Amino acid sequence: MARHEIVHVAIAPPHTLEANLIKEVAAIVDKDLYGTRLLLSGNIPRIIAHYDTMQMAELTDQGLKALGLVTIVCKDSELRKPPTQRYRAHILKFEERAVQFWDKSGQARRMDSRNAFLIINGRMQNYVETELTSTRMKLNWPATLLTGGIPIWRKVREETKDKSVQNECFLRLYDRMSPEPGVEILQYDLDYSFLGAEMASTSFANFSTIITKIRDTFPQAVFDDRLTEPYGVDIPFTAPSDIIEINCKLIYLYHQAMSSLGSSV
Repeated sequence: MARHEIVHVAIAPPHTLEANLIKEVAAIVDKDLYGTRLLLSGNIPRIIAHYDTMQMAELTDQGLKALGLVTIVCKDSELRKPPTQRYRAHILKFEERAVQFWDKSGQARRMDSRNAFLIINGRMQNYVETELTSTRMKLNWPATLLTGGIPIWRKVREETKDKSVQNECFLRLYDRMSPEPGVEILQYDLDYSFLGAEMASTSFANFSTIITKIRDTFPQAVFDDRLTEPYGVDIPFTAPSDIIEINCKLIYLYHQAMSSLGSSV
């Protein structure tokens, strides 16, 4: 028997959450009012229902659209599709209507203002492992026995590993052709020396300067910074490390849907 693929229906939370709307949505997706209210809250697209067939998902999609809601229908395999080899910028050069990028290997890439569709500014958590070396005194039993019981101590070096959480800002730049970013920029992966006299003493300040410059260079691109705040996604069996990838795809698909409706809000 062929395995049915899960199809997700996502919804962009409405600006105004009214009781009647919650009831109507709850009836369509067959959920209780409390759970529906939670799924309609927040400010990023949320997965609101899962189905075994595309036909069932499309029926729900039509019902939600009839309520004036912005929806997304996406297969599970598309949403979980692992990213291809991502281009990560290390050095930038700003032109009047374009930006040139170089990665650590020296590979160049250029994005023109007319091709830039979406800029996602977010924050991720990285687990950093640090090796710590300490010295302590330990009783040397063989030497102590040889001295007739007089304690003999020796220095012992111990190595331990400490894990800590590090917040890191990121930018992802997209064109209209693919939900995969054309360029990714990470706060701790940039050589900020290209900023010259504008370079500040902290990476956070330098990254803020990069954001401003990119927005000025790509004024027609949609700028979305919702992922700088805590976020979540309701998809079964989803690892925390995948959540940011899924949310970026949902945000991209949301702006595509808004663009087709003639809006980029």
